[in-house]
Amino acid sequence: MSLPSASSITIALVFLFSCQQAPPAKPLQLPENYVRGQSLYNVNNDSAFYYFNKVVSDTGSNRVISAAYTYLGLIQQNAGDYFGSQESVLLALSLLDEDNEEEQGLASSGYNALGNNSRSLKNYDDAIRYYSLAAKLTPDSSDRLINLNNLAVCYREKKQFDQAYAIYDSILGKSKNNAKEYARILSNWALTKWQINPGYNAAPELLTALEIRRNEADKWGLNASYGHLAEYYENTRPDSALHYARQMYAVARELDSPDDQLFALQKLMAVNPSTAIKQYFDEYQHLNDSLQTARNSAKNQFALIRYETEKHKSRNLALQTENAEKKARIVNQQMILLITVLTAFALLFWYRKKKQQAIREQQLKTSQKVHDVVANGLYRIMTGIEHQPEIDRQSLLDEMETLYEQSRDISYDPISDPLQDFSKEIASLLMSFSTRETGISIVGNTPEIWKGLQEKYRKELKHALQELMVNMKKHSRANNVVVKFELTPKGLNIHYTDDGRGLPAEFRFGNGLNNTENRIRNMGGLFTFNLPCETGLKIQLFIPIT
Repeated sequence: MSLPSASSITIALVFLFSCQQAPPAKPLQLPENYVRGQSLYNVNNDSAFYYFNKVVSDTGSNRVISAAYTYLGLIQQNAGDYFGSQESVLLALSLLDEDNEEEQGLASSGYNALGNNSRSLKNYDDAIRYYSLAAKLTPDSSDRLINLNNLAVCYREKKQFDQAYAIYDSILGKSKNNAKEYARILSNWALTKWQINPGYNAAPELLTALEIRRNEADKWGLNASYGHLAEYYENTRPDSALHYARQMYAVARELDSPDDQLFALQKLMAVNPSTAIKQYFDEYQHLNDSLQTARNSAKNQFALIRYETEKHKSRNLALQTENAEKKARIVNQQMILLITVLTAFALLFWYRKKKQQAIREQQLKTSQKVHDVVANGLYRIMTGIEHQPEIDRQSLLDEMETLYEQSRDISYDPISDPLQDFSKEIASLLMSFSTRETGISIVGNTPEIWKGLQEKYRKELKHALQELMVNMKKHSRANNVVVKFELTPKGLNIHYTDDGRGLPAEFRFGNGLNNTENRIRNMGGLFTFNLPCETGLKIQLFIPIT
């Protein structure tokens, strides 16, 4: 269930507080675009994004730019662009000094936003780490309670109910002075206690939290309470679960929260008679399709806004340069630049002549292209300058830009060893999953072992290896992973071994591993999963080599 972002509530207060200087006691002047963005936030987020993006494109205070990046991340997060949001928030944090107490509040907001993104992407370990950092940087206040509540929610969604309950129990008493926060934590506390002990009667606390939220007119809180009650009553009192699921669906529609609408529809399908399920299923499908379309549209819109802002910024810089310098100086600088480019090309050609005989013919072709495009183009420009009594600066710049684009298109395609390249690709793919906690070892990945593997199968094998590593990342908790490649007379054996927690008895293949098995079989190979071992996991792939 989605909740309103704590960062969106606290960031403005934290930022304004942290801007106070002593002495003198004068607040930091906020740029006009920043103020406009704040006024439009959660009113028209596309416009707010536009103004905040203008702030980060200008020079100014790191603290102001960091706050603007955080707002950009929150807007992207609300639109479902979680990866774009992560990028913006990480840029915000890179501008802050976490040892500076005046910037810790803004840093906490950033880490909380990263936690929300990771939680939405179901990267719970990352979310726990970010929420913990946010709580560490937040003073003992209502904001800290929000961070800890989010941390506990993440533990609960990860099915680590004991850890979640311990956090809720430690902060429940501290939240009594804030009715909304008390109701939030009380409802989560009761639901988690019931999840630990299904015999516990959580109804009194859940209903108390619901009544507080009604009195406070807390619609987001009501949305959460209805969801908790629908979940609590689902298996014992289907009529009550149906009532609360309908209530949640109505509030979620009023709040225009598609994620919560989808959750409510799932509950409605679970507790409704079979005759009514189709209606809710159709609504679920339609809403889910619309949500994905809207999120893709938002990502494109954000990218377009950033592109237009950068384009406008480039034009302004060009105009400022044009007004600041004389015509003769501009021409001289451009000529020096062109001469430098030609010199660089000449040095590059000299270096390439020292390479293998096999690429010399291609080198001569490239040299001819440079002569035709750059030298002739430069000569044409110089001739124009020499014979024109007055120089049209814009025309000259346009010609230079055209020459620059043409010279940039001159490509040189080196002769490379495809087997060497594929060996590097495999190594790069596997090592991309290496972290501080998980070491990856690769054995036998030499270019020679790939000689007999048809090119059309190489992409399929990369996908298969990637799926194994993703499965490891999600489930194994391994400290060490070894991938060994062994070429035999019959074909290629690939041995995967890790020292993780292995697989439970009830484990079933998901879509990813099913696809991996199908890929290997389509290549005429074998996929042997969960070979006997004392600890961890062993997998063997066999691919015939022609």
